[in-house]
Amino acid sequence: MPTRKQAVRKSSWIITSLALTILGSVAFGQTGINDVHVKPRHSAPDAMGAGPMPILGRSMLGVIKSEVKLVLVPVSVTDEMERLVTGLQKDNFEILEGNRPQLIQNLSSDDMPVSIGIVIDTSGSMSSKVDRLREAVTQFCKEANPQDEFFMIGFADEPYLMTDFTSSTQDVEHDLLFAQPKGRTALLDAIYLALHKMESARYNRKALLVISDGGDNHSRFTEKDVKELAKESDVMIYSIGTFDRSMPTLEEMMGPSLLAAIAEPTGGRVFTLDNLVELPSVARHIGRELRTQYVLAYHPLNPRYDGRWRKIKVKLRLPRKFAFFQAHARSGYYAAAE
Repeated sequence: MPTRKQAVRKSSWIITSLALTILGSVAFGQTGINDVHVKPRHSAPDAMGAGPMPILGRSMLGVIKSEVKLVLVPVSVTDEMERLVTGLQKDNFEILEGNRPQLIQNLSSDDMPVSIGIVIDTSGSMSSKVDRLREAVTQFCKEANPQDEFFMIGFADEPYLMTDFTSSTQDVEHDLLFAQPKGRTALLDAIYLALHKMESARYNRKALLVISDGGDNHSRFTEKDVKELAKESDVMIYSIGTFDRSMPTLEEMMGPSLLAAIAEPTGGRVFTLDNLVELPSVARHIGRELRTQYVLAYHPLNPRYDGRWRKIKVKLRLPRKFAFFQAHARSGYYAAAE
């Protein structure tokens, strides 16, 4: 699947407010969307880190599969400047499973709690960037639902648990104060471990925020391993890459495409930054996106409990003048098996 980088430009971070009003009906018979809005973009390790990271066999991983009776699909909608679009109605969406349109039973835009894993790069290259990293995590946490739960994993030569599941953002911010950047970059191992950690999450909605300044150069697991586990786990992955543009290594040059290949099929996204100053603003934007997602529910027309991967695609049904709106959703799900 082709990947793409989503560059975040300085000029697009100016705080704006845009309210869109669509008058009349649309030829395909959708309901009115008088309340469509575009939200502006705003400007000590525990024992798990004491030894080598455990190799997690497939038998240990609980594959999360959707019940065929009802599929829930979180969706984010943005405009061409990455501003969040709210106020859409059920008739403004279309879901295809395979190539077959599905009947959307319900749309919810309520701010439901999320289980969130924060995965941060603590390798040696982050030494001069750790203050911005701490600020980014703080800004992300400011957007949290009070009921959200968090854990945090750091990674250098290997990943380690910095903060276990907690509803206190203060715990997360406190533990990050003790991060001491050193070592290499086991990025894939860290994402793999975080996905495994999500098996004990409290909520059905799950997301990872990954922040790194380089590509992987020290992992045991492969890109294929992590992509497959991400598909099975039903976890949205958001990534922020802050890569060195002056003298990049091969791993750094491959970093953006690696993050995109893992994140985009999950319904999350990748933000590639040229300027480290933007890191806190981007993290806060992702936090807001998690708070403003739509959740679409439908009963698949294919009722079989076959345990197979089913491709889905979410499309928008809007007037042509809003063709620049984009829907971001996962690329499929595993049906439950008999």
